[in-house]
Amino acid sequence: MKRIAVLASGRGSNFQAVIDAIATGDIPAVCCGLVTDNPSAYAITRAEKAGIPVFIVDFAACHSKDAFEQALLDVLVSLGADLYILAGYMRIVGAGIVHELQGKMINIHPALLPAFPGLHAQRQAFGYGVKVSGCTVHFVDEGMDTGPIIVQACVQVMEDDDEESLAGRILEQEHRCLPAAIRLFCEGRLEIRDRRVFILRQPGELSRNTRRIP
Repeated sequence: MKRIAVLASGRGSNFQAVIDAIATGDIPAVCCGLVTDNPSAYAITRAEKAGIPVFIVDFAACHSKDAFEQALLDVLVSLGADLYILAGYMRIVGAGIVHELQGKMINIHPALLPAFPGLHAQRQAFGYGVKVSGCTVHFVDEGMDTGPIIVQACVQVMEDDDEESLAGRILEQEHRCLPAAIRLFCEGRLEIRDRRVFILRQPGELSRNTRRIP
């Protein structure tokens, strides 16, 4: 069974969606830890209720950004997870961590990437006047929300929407998409080719561009 670890900074509603999906068997994995940079994050309470170990790497307790990144990397590596999930983790992950965990880290973002990366994605979408927004689960690379896309879901923007109502409906789709992407990873059904992520019908399936050699 795969081991997953979750990084979260706040209330952890996406983390809860992962916990629930593991409990029902929808995600064939065990969560080996919650890692947070916020000692006051409500995600900690969720982890404790589920019996998941909590690891706090407090930025304020580190003497520099480099020291924080090294402390965070040490914790992540010590967990030995097959997949690391950014679920409302509000700090940019450093290049050293991305390089060390290449292909083993995913993020959930509340917009249809590549549109509206970074902070306040719902506000950006609402302010721009788009008719459709949504969420994206993607592999993490060294850019700002630029990694290969795994799954996306669309959310219609209503005429009477404001930022809060739009964000709420997008969050409902996040709770669906993140567990689905994690399941695909744990089942070995994701293949990255160039910038595209292909979803295999079954683990070990040959992609269309692969030729079997006798």
